[in-house]
Amino acid sequence: MKPSGIAILGSTGSIGCNTLRVVEAFGSDRFRVVALGAGRNISTLADQIVRHLPELVSVETETAAHDLRAQLFERNLDLPRIVIGESGLVKVATHPEADTVVSATVGAVGFVPTLRALEAGKRVALANKETLVMAGELMTRAARASGAELLPVDSEHNALHQCLRGEKRQEVRRIVLTASGGPFRTKNKRQMREASVSDALRHPTWNMGDKITIDSATLMNKGLEVIEAHWLFGFEADQIGIVVHPESVVHSMIELVDGSVIAQMGITDMRHAIQYALTYPERHSCELPPLDLTALATLHFEAPDPERFPCIALAYRALRKGGTLPTVLNAANEEAVRAFIEERICLTDIPRVIELAMDQHTTQPALDLETVLNADREARLTANVEIEKLTKPSDLLAEHSV
Repeated sequence: MKPSGIAILGSTGSIGCNTLRVVEAFGSDRFRVVALGAGRNISTLADQIVRHLPELVSVETETAAHDLRAQLFERNLDLPRIVIGESGLVKVATHPEADTVVSATVGAVGFVPTLRALEAGKRVALANKETLVMAGELMTRAARASGAELLPVDSEHNALHQCLRGEKRQEVRRIVLTASGGPFRTKNKRQMREASVSDALRHPTWNMGDKITIDSATLMNKGLEVIEAHWLFGFEADQIGIVVHPESVVHSMIELVDGSVIAQMGITDMRHAIQYALTYPERHSCELPPLDLTALATLHFEAPDPERFPCIALAYRALRKGGTLPTVLNAANEEAVRAFIEERICLTDIPRVIELAMDQHTTQPALDLETVLNADREARLTANVEIEKLTKPSDLLAEHSV
């Protein structure tokens, strides 16, 4: 059997690197890496090229391409075709030999390439929740039109996909996303307001990139996942719940109409979800250790606090309103998170920026790419205006840099 072709958007990030570990565990008889899309982490990308010999590689800038050529030349390696920017990522996503495209970029940069992959009829293993938040209607419509498969890699949605296998839709009352609660689950509002970037990046159970980890600290990641779950599984806002589960052993659950609950459990390692998406509908043995139930002393579940984590309510508002409002939610969040990481605003300013951007937006139907991209651009401009108003004074900046 011919090996299945794999293309990865965001190959040097956490999901991208773990995808390549899964590919390596199966061997070249099962999978072949045909294209890699990365940003500026040229050293890691060069190592990946040496190991997997893709035909096509995308980087963010011409400078990054120059650096990559230099590194590969030093290793006496034949150069793959190197392309640049968003158009380069689109070429990776639509590579003719790619059967599966792993969409693992962070933020809106993966939106257009993922859409083009679906339009091309590729199986998309989706780890970039922002694409469905920005334009779930466009994405799902494209998948239906081309016959493309859209399989979730996020641990929560991957768990829901597993729980829903074989269940009749009309017999499922609701779906429940679990949240670790992040580093501020037990902190008060003052502690959250005074939190440093390093405080927010100390996730208790998962090892992720900076943006996703900050989203976990504000629980915006769970709000984004509510919107993503709507488009993946067809449940309305009132049928999608959130429960805080600090052990991160139960990845998500479904509740049936008779009150039964089915949960998917596993260790906290993204390779399990990645392998599931790459091999679906088959299941294969995995190099990861199984979950040791005897080692679990207790499992805790609690409701998220809406006062300390207002991002959740903002996400539900965006989902219920629909149209371009989820695009605005996502864009404003990305800009606010970036400002927090740059120590220009406080952690608790993030939901304020998002809400102000949403309040100023006139929602339109998200029927085409131009409308979505325009809403994204306008929301970023609005968010940055609000960020400037909230910029922390120099004495507070100095306090946070200590």
